Amino acid sequence: MQVGLHGKEFSLKSLPVVERVLDLVHDHGAMPIVSAEFAAQLKKVGFKHKLNTYNVGTSLKSMKFVLSLGGDGTLLETVTHVGKTEVPILGINLGRLGFLATINKDETAIALEKVFEGAYTLDKRSLLKVESKPEQFGDVNFALNDLTVMKKDTATMLIVHVNIDGEFLNSYWADGLIISTPTGSTGYSLSCGGPLVFPRSGNFIITPVSPHNLTARPIIVSDTSEISLEVEGRSKNFLITLDSRVATGEAGLKLKISKESFKVNLIQLEGQHYFKTLRNKLNWGLDIRN
Repeated sequence: MQVGLHGKEFSLKSLPVVERVLDLVHDHGAMPIVSAEFAAQLKKVGFKHKLNTYNVGTSLKSMKFVLSLGGDGTLLETVTHVGKTEVPILGINLGRLGFLATINKDETAIALEKVFEGAYTLDKRSLLKVESKPEQFGDVNFALNDLTVMKKDTATMLIVHVNIDGEFLNSYWADGLIISTPTGSTGYSLSCGGPLVFPRSGNFIITPVSPHNLTARPIIVSDTSEISLEVEGRSKNFLITLDSRVATGEAGLKLKISKESFKVNLIQLEGQHYFKTLRNKLNWGLDIRN
């Protein structure tokens, strides 16, 4: 049995957690296969044991599951490694606020015991994909959280023309525009005034960033819709982000956003639920007046 592991840069104090995870995987008779970039990071902080590694772009379909060691950003990167194989992912949070990486590092041993026992369910999360000519993100043109178009120069704003299934919606004069999945509704969209959306709702959320017209509000549409964007502005270039990946587009570029054909399988242990995560991370139900 093979178990994948991926992480990003982390502090030295997290090294014992990583070592413990590797030991636990071995103890259950499985072989840990670590991403090559994570193995390089481990070597930098003094990890001396030999590791079996995989390179980004290698199919992970032989993995039983993949462990993401870090925060939500690490898990989003792990999703790009797993891709269409839909191998289950467990996020172990070595950071701070984690809506996706929900397992605290102190709970690692218990969590892995349950996963190896098969005592979990899969929380299936939808992805969005973006298409354009020329292509901006190659084969990794999908996102679990969101796609954004953002101005590149501080002194100018963008005009983003939006069509839904060929029907004109609006031209947004703004610093940018966010197209979010329900999973991404707790991310950048939320900080820009977007709504919280339950992951299985089957929606996209369109949220303007600092709109010039204050009547421009977020709108929720079905994820069976095809969203078309055309960007113009005084500046020749603008930024496009797809989760943690960034590209530069030129004015006049057309983007087509739709639901991806495959999903992300997040491992959900007994006692975990999206609502519980919201309560914990957003401090719902706590009296913070004192």
